[in-house]
Parts: sequence; structure tokens; C-alpha cells
Amino acid sequence: RAMSAGLRPVAGEPREVLALLEPWVRQGGDPIIVRTSGSTGKPKDVVLSHAAVTASGTAALERLGGPGQWLLALPATAVGGLQVLVRSVLSGTEPVLLSDHPDLSAAIATMTGARRYASLVPTQLFRLAEEGRLADLSGLDAVLLGGAAMPGTLLERAQVAGVRVVRTYGMSETCGGCVYDGLPLDGVRIRIDDDGQVLLGGSVLFDGYGDPAATATALRDGWFATSDLGELDADGRLRVLGRRDDVVISGGVNISLPAVTEALRRHEGVRDVAAVGVPDDEWGTRVVAYLVPDDAVCLDGLRLDEVRDTVEAAGLPRTWGPREVVLLDALPLLPGGKVDRQSLTRGR
Repeated sequence: RAMSAGLRPVAGEPREVLALLEPWVRQGGDPIIVRTSGSTGKPKDVVLSHAAVTASGTAALERLGGPGQWLLALPATAVGGLQVLVRSVLSGTEPVLLSDHPDLSAAIATMTGARRYASLVPTQLFRLAEEGRLADLSGLDAVLLGGAAMPGTLLERAQVAGVRVVRTYGMSETCGGCVYDGLPLDGVRIRIDDDGQVLLGGSVLFDGYGDPAATATALRDGWFATSDLGELDADGRLRVLGRRDDVVISGGVNISLPAVTEALRRHEGVRDVAAVGVPDDEWGTRVVAYLVPDDAVCLDGLRLDEVRDTVEAAGLPRTWGPREVVLLDALPLLPGGKVDRQSLTRGR
């Protein structure tokens, strides 16, 4: 049975959620709850105050250049889609819902705002690129892109097509994206701890989880421990290096799974890829490459040595190369656009 519409947790169809959000954003109220996707573990109930949610929405609009009309192309129940609706309320504009249209391009064509924005995940941008329709986004004032890692080649294709991509970093615990193109929004603080972990603080921070024990682990003296590794350059721009659990130890060697994934994208005939670590009696952890080919047969007969050659050609140690390759029609995704790693490794 479908969950009835509400804000604790956020649930319902987009118009139902919008109807509940409008008075809450304008007048205030009790904290709302966003349920995380659980991409690497059990989903959590994230408690977000009115002050934090509206601080996030206001700071985002200021960074982008002012209020505007938004395209809702993400689930309204996840923080990315929720913030599209919040920013719409703050802007005094009516969002365009992708669910009302046959595809992204058709939805964008109906937008009439003086300033127009969209928030997407890389998978949506990739599909437009494959269809040769990236230029459909070029009339937008900004396309926020977050929720998952983005290949550099895809960003280049978007820029060539005239799309203003703003890469965002954040999570439910920070009311969505709080770092735009590496720089924090107003009111957001970043620091890197001694272990290289990204810590976030400031006005957009969540109140805690439904589970007090989980809250005590994640919140430290007003800072949220993200479990992401990162570094700050001389200008204070954040570069996210991957999650702490994205570094696995295989045969005594530390291997960065995001680096392997990015290297394998360069293999001819690969449409999409995810490198993951699975338990192995001999190696401790075995790196497995899940490859989606450009067509059903282009990678038939692919040898493991070829895949390991690709990793080495990218400048990575050959010991980082996968020890198994699995061909898929598509990578399983969570509603927010992240790769469902648990689905990939379930039953192995």
C-alpha cells in the first residue's frame, strides 16, 4: 500500500508534496523528515529544520543568480527533488513536472520563466547526450548536477553543447547540494579532518537522525562527518576523492574504486561501468567490473587481460585491475540516480 502524503517522512506524489511544502516553507513549522536511499546501508530518517531547509534554498538561488522557474525531474521525496520544490516556493514560481511530459526535452520546452533551472543526476544527462539532445538544455540558466559521480567526458560534451552545468556536492544531511563547483554556499563551512574525511557544517546542517546512536556518530561538535575523502586547494575549493569505503584492500594493495571506474570508461565499447569490491577468500576483497556495452555484442568475448590493460593504460597500477568482469544491460540505480551497489553484489 502506498504511503499517504506527508512531511514526516516526506511522501506522496509531487503535487501532494508541493501542496504540503508551500505553507511550511512560507510560515514555518516542525522539522520534516527525509528518508535516505540507503545506497551503502540501511536507510536513515534525516530530520531537517525549517531554518536549515530554507537557508539551503535561499543560498542556492543567490549563488545561481536569483529566483527562477524549476523543472522537477527527480523524485519529490528525495532531498534533490524536495529542494527543487522548496526553491520554487521561495521563487514564487510554479515548477514544471517531468511526470506531466513524455520526456525531459518536452518538459523543458514548456518552461516560461524569466530564469529557468533544472536539477538532474548524471544518468539523465548521459541519456540526453546519447540521444543527441544535450542542446535542449542550453536555454536553461543552470543545470545542477549531483547525486552521483560524473565522468569528465560527459561534462565536456555538455559544455560543448552550451549547457551551463553546476556540479553540486551534498546529501540529505545538508539539505541537498551545499557546495557548488567546489565552493561552499553562503553559510556553509568545510574542513578536512586528519584522516582526509570531508566535514561539513553551517546553517544547512540537519538536526540528526531518528536513531540517536547514529546521530552521535555522524555529528561531532557541530560538524557532519560525510564518510567522503577530499581535499581543499589554495582557493578553498573542494575536490571530493571518493568515499572512504570506495578504497578497498585487495591482496594487501589499496585500490580506489572510483579511479578504476573512471579508467574503464575509456575502454572502447563501454557505455557505463561500476567497479565494486566483493569479499574473496584469496584476495580479501576482489574488484569486479560491471560493464554496460554500447550494444549487445560489442564486448562479447572480452578478455580480462584487455580490461586490466585499460586500467594500466590510464596510469593506474595493473594490480588495481578487476579480477572479474560482468556484462549487464544496465546498471541498477536507486531513485536518486546513484548506482545500487547492494543490488550488484547481492548474493555474491
